[in-house]
Amino acid sequence: MTENTDVEIRHIYERWHETILSRDLDGLMALYAEDAILETPLILATQKNRTEGILKGKTEIRRFFEAGLRKLPNDLGRWYRTGTFFSNGRQLTWEYPRITPQGDQVDLVEIMDIANGFITHHRVYWGWVSFKALIGPRLSKLRP
Repeated sequence: MTENTDVEIRHIYERWHETILSRDLDGLMALYAEDAILETPLILATQKNRTEGILKGKTEIRRFFEAGLRKLPNDLGRWYRTGTFFSNGRQLTWEYPRITPQGDQVDLVEIMDIANGFITHHRVYWGWVSFKALIGPRLSKLRP
């Protein structure tokens, strides 16, 4: 992986969040490399034909975000973050914490590998509030 400048890293950090909030699909996809990989359990929850939570290439990732941006409103989807992120020039990480000034939200950690100013591998890790929101009614079936 190549080192990215602080400016490139901050650009990805700021623009990814901005494009999600404004539902700017083209702007969002401009951040991803052509052969990018996205990994999230949300893929399994929303695409029943999938057996793994991995999408490969901009075309698959675009379809996923296109569908997601149409359904974005959610009581727990406040998209609050603290403004803190971590990067070593190759990887970018930040959190959408559970606790926000407006109450709980889905808690996620975003980890992105960045090369030449583009996202090459994006992983989303879900906390317990997110997990409950993801599996919803199925949770009661798991309990004895």
